[in-house]
Amino acid sequence: MPSRLDRITRQRLEKLEELRARGINPYPPRFHRSHTTEQAIALLKQTEAGLTEDNEVSVAGRIMAKRPMGKVSFLDLHDNSGKIQLYCHRDLLSKDDLTLLKDIDIGDIIGISGKPFQTKSGEPTIEVKSLTLLAKSLQPLPEKWHGLSDVDTRYRQRYLDLIANPETKSIFQGRSQIITAIRQFLDQRGFIEVETPVLQPSAGGATAQPFVTHHHALDRDLYLRIALELHLKRLIVGGLDKVYELGRIFRNEGLSTKHNPEFTMLESYEAYADYNDVMNMLEEMVYQISQQVLGTDKVEFGEHTISFKPPWPRLELRQAVTEYSGIDFAQYPEADLLRAKMEAIGLEVDPQKNWARLVDELLATFVEPELIQPTFLLDYPVSMSPLAKTKPGRERVVERFEAFAGGMEIANAFTELNDPVEQRKRFMEQQKEHRAEEDEIEETIDEDFLLALEYGMPPTGGLGVGIDRLVMLLTGQTSIRQVILFPQLKEKP
Repeated sequence: MPSRLDRITRQRLEKLEELRARGINPYPPRFHRSHTTEQAIALLKQTEAGLTEDNEVSVAGRIMAKRPMGKVSFLDLHDNSGKIQLYCHRDLLSKDDLTLLKDIDIGDIIGISGKPFQTKSGEPTIEVKSLTLLAKSLQPLPEKWHGLSDVDTRYRQRYLDLIANPETKSIFQGRSQIITAIRQFLDQRGFIEVETPVLQPSAGGATAQPFVTHHHALDRDLYLRIALELHLKRLIVGGLDKVYELGRIFRNEGLSTKHNPEFTMLESYEAYADYNDVMNMLEEMVYQISQQVLGTDKVEFGEHTISFKPPWPRLELRQAVTEYSGIDFAQYPEADLLRAKMEAIGLEVDPQKNWARLVDELLATFVEPELIQPTFLLDYPVSMSPLAKTKPGRERVVERFEAFAGGMEIANAFTELNDPVEQRKRFMEQQKEHRAEEDEIEETIDEDFLLALEYGMPPTGGLGVGIDRLVMLLTGQTSIRQVILFPQLKEKP
């Protein structure tokens, strides 16, 4: 027996054929609209204030409600800017338009012409003089509070989520505004935006499992980039002193509320700057963006109110881990010793993890969830940061910081290592460790990057910001899937 959905779809297909039989194209190539719904409402206000004459408008959008009342039908038309009510009186429409009106279903996209007016209840409305079907919807829209409250449907069919939930549209409009504000901030500081390869011969710049593809013409494997860093630093070598890129990154790793296999990163590099300069720039950038996009430096995030007003607290990593976990990792300089201590406090520890990853696990488990207000953790062990410069007078510590807010990492930055001999040594040590552990992470050495360093790279401050997580914070969303239009999902069973 056909389902209700099947019956509705069949009825709409029958309407489609009837329209065509009457000589109506259900999918015409164009419609020239004069105003958005928002502009039509603004024009109405100007007319009522006597600032302009009573004008006719042409608007277009999707029908989201239809209310027949005798000789009159009221329709709600939605476009990207908002909604407006349509007043369709049988005495004002042609015979053909009246017939077409009966065939209009919720979900259809139409164009209309008419005069804006305000009803007695104060509802902005357009008195329709003519209407045109622009796209016949063959699938019924899900009922707003049923089909569209299903999270899986919202992520898999984002177009339905955008149609039915205005708050979803506002999140992604906000995302666009945030990215625009980032570009404006950096451009005003003299940075130039560049583009670097997505397909790379070496997977470098971060510790992550890459996606691998094969180029048939070259007959070689290439990697989807796991970071932007190494190519951007080549540009610093070449004399472009301030560069940034907003680009997609690909890591062949797990899914969570904070992780998606492809995500957006901002990376910037500034010659003659260090990680202190980058810290100051980052907190000022986020503060300015929040003011520009939200009109405030405060956001609601879960049960917390987060303020981005500088200065943000600065804590040494060792101090923070000791305070929140009770373990001073510097007192356990070997992996076996640190693992035993972690197991002694009840942690289940992967025996394959090296010392650096054990420290990172302490950070992720005990410290990160507690950092709700924007906070910098700085001065990391050198073994955790092969691309960062050693801190003067502390040979086992590098000038690195990570920024946290809302209980998650949002940024990572270094005073960049520019000694090519030391850089090669660290790469080789890291590769040796991963091979010894039979790690899934494929560590390759980018020889061209090392060659570039041998020509000389000035002291440089580098920054990486997770755009998706920053958008989560600024829009108050607790899952990365809520701020990525098309997140990766497990295949339906």
